Amino acid sequence: MNRRQPLRALALAASACVAGLAGFTGAAAQAQDFPPKRPVTLVVGFAPGGAADAAARLIAKKLGENIGQSVVVDNKGGAGGNIAHQQVAGAAADGSVLLFGSVGPLTIAPHLMKLNYDPFRDLAPISGGVYFPNVLVVHKGLGVKTLAEFVQLSKAKPGSVDYASTGAGSASHLAGELFNQRAGIDMVHVPYKGGAPALQDLLGERVASYFSAPPTALPHIESGRLVPLATTGLARPAYMPDVPTVAEAGYPGFEALNWYAFVAPGRTPAPVLDAWNREIVKVLNDPGVHEALQKHGLTPQPTSRAAFAAFMRKEYDQWGAIARARKLTAD
Repeated sequence: MNRRQPLRALALAASACVAGLAGFTGAAAQAQDFPPKRPVTLVVGFAPGGAADAAARLIAKKLGENIGQSVVVDNKGGAGGNIAHQQVAGAAADGSVLLFGSVGPLTIAPHLMKLNYDPFRDLAPISGGVYFPNVLVVHKGLGVKTLAEFVQLSKAKPGSVDYASTGAGSASHLAGELFNQRAGIDMVHVPYKGGAPALQDLLGERVASYFSAPPTALPHIESGRLVPLATTGLARPAYMPDVPTVAEAGYPGFEALNWYAFVAPGRTPAPVLDAWNREIVKVLNDPGVHEALQKHGLTPQPTSRAAFAAFMRKEYDQWGAIARARKLTAD
């Protein structure tokens, strides 16, 4: 027997133990860095006053209360949210900067344009945030009251029926393209620089239809100026119980959701991401926060890090297939 073998095995075991201890110490140190010593910023890629901003402020306030440190919302609008996403992709990866990321920049825009960031490499998923369906609305002068009548009109006058969106690569844009594909029609896309101008032109009957956020359209539906044809989720929203889903109206499985979620710079250590996940899930499950979000027409979507990463990949693949089939670009 070689006497050196037991000594070598002992040395290897000691080395492994030291390495394991170092790894544990590193993870513990990173965990102790939470909450971050620097002020926490939650970046939102849209202007104040919209659904994303309302949700972010509700959640940020409760997060700050829970961790004992203020969480400041920073609105960085522009380029459909891509400016904010690019900024956070290059931000300090110490847990002090979070992004209220959205479906467009994370899963749609990469298929339509060249970006200065990779959503899957440069941003790290933390948790789902909130989601809501769109509602397809038309102005009353169009003379249609059901989705079937709208499709019939679109087929009778191909290329003459248009739809507004909040911009190229937005959730409302891709909802329209998905419906074009499923219904076999050719609505013309009219991009706007946000929901307010899109809604204004719809009310002025300068555009035929719009895949709108329900809370935005609801007052005009109640006044009779807009006609709701269908919502784009798999279930009817509680605040629109009489409006069918697109799936119910003849297109099984149709689903096109708006969603916002929490991500961080891609190099953020896993223990810090885990800590943020616990805090965000706790807030989203808080009864008061849940009720407040529901009043804005938003459904909380707390998830594990892995579950949100899988959801994001699924959305990315779905919208990529639509973008290729429809030959879409950001122009």
